[in-house]
Amino acid sequence: MTPLDRVRAIATLLPETAERESHGQPSFFVADRMFAQFRDDHHGDGLTVVCVRTSDADEQATLMEAVPGVYRRPAYLGASGWVSLDLGGDADWALVEDRIARSWELSEPRRLLEAGGR
Repeated sequence: MTPLDRVRAIATLLPETAERESHGQPSFFVADRMFAQFRDDHHGDGLTVVCVRTSDADEQATLMEAVPGVYRRPAYLGASGWVSLDLGGDADWALVEDRIARSWELSEPRRLLEAGGR
């Protein structure tokens, strides 16, 4: 299974997720809000990552400082508090799953949260 296949399998298990291309990248949405974007060698950076939302710039900074080899500030989305998770090598797929789900929770409509979320 490729990294994209794994990201897709994780993301599409979440309620009301839709996949579509955004800026040339496979991206995942809930209620028209993007919560994850897969990137492979984006602009020649040589990385395979999934970009996800964080709650704010403080969480973004904390994650990048705590585990700099895993979390990075992605081009374009980083200014909005997103992080990318490195999917190369021995990626921690439980962590990837958790961060995608958390990003979905930050993006989902209130009615889904009130109904119990994921």
